[in-house]
Amino acid sequence: MGVVNVTPDSFSDGGEFLDPERAIEHGLALVAQGADLLDVGGESTRPGAQPLAPAEETRRVLPVVAGLATRAGVPISIDTLHAEVARAALEAGATIVNDVSAGRADERMLAVVAERGAGFVAMHMQGSPRDMQRAPHYADVVAEVREFLAQRLEAALAAGVPRERIWLDPGIGFGKTLEHNLALLRGLRRLAELGAPLLVGVSRKSFVAAIEERAGLPRSAPLERAGGTLAASLWAAREGAAILRVHEVAPLRQALAVEAALAEGAGG
Repeated sequence: MGVVNVTPDSFSDGGEFLDPERAIEHGLALVAQGADLLDVGGESTRPGAQPLAPAEETRRVLPVVAGLATRAGVPISIDTLHAEVARAALEAGATIVNDVSAGRADERMLAVVAERGAGFVAMHMQGSPRDMQRAPHYADVVAEVREFLAQRLEAALAAGVPRERIWLDPGIGFGKTLEHNLALLRGLRRLAELGAPLLVGVSRKSFVAAIEERAGLPRSAPLERAGGTLAASLWAAREGAAILRVHEVAPLRQALAVEAALAEGAGG
């Protein structure tokens, strides 16, 4: 899943693709590199981010979704908390809703998804983007995230979303410390037991810099975390992730191809 941020304040590439045509060209480039689907977002959910009015979010994403839906040749996902934005994006050609609140922020969301026959990504987040990193706490992060995802899976099913169209996301970096993130990545197989495909997004996230710091290395900026992104993405794929959400598609495609080639002869 290639990331297309249409925001001025994303943690990783804020403002770079705010112009709709530039965002569309970026999405097309990601597809050319091997993206199987694209995730378009108009509201930053970085730690400390402030809410955005749905009307402004719609204004940002709609031309990009419409352009990619007609030109990209792959499914388009809309990354939003708001049912109003989701409905407009689905009407413009998106077929998946990626909701970091798992349908809790807007009580109309699941009904919109079901009504439109769309796919749905339910992600775990402790708190909200404004406060999620202030003091995240869990007694058992894997068990608690698993229980939350199980509940949201049932909520989506009860709303009429078909099971085969629901994906679950543990929400790496969303209300988690470094240790929480590592525990979730190590525990992906337990989450996969829920029976829905797992979507995992580790791309450019700050836990990579936290690992560097712990190892005595300088903390990298978001655009300098390609190595950590690849390592964590490959791990996630081995541990059961079905969809990997990344900013840089080509390096991951290359890494997956090399790993697959090596695995072919591993038992010989």
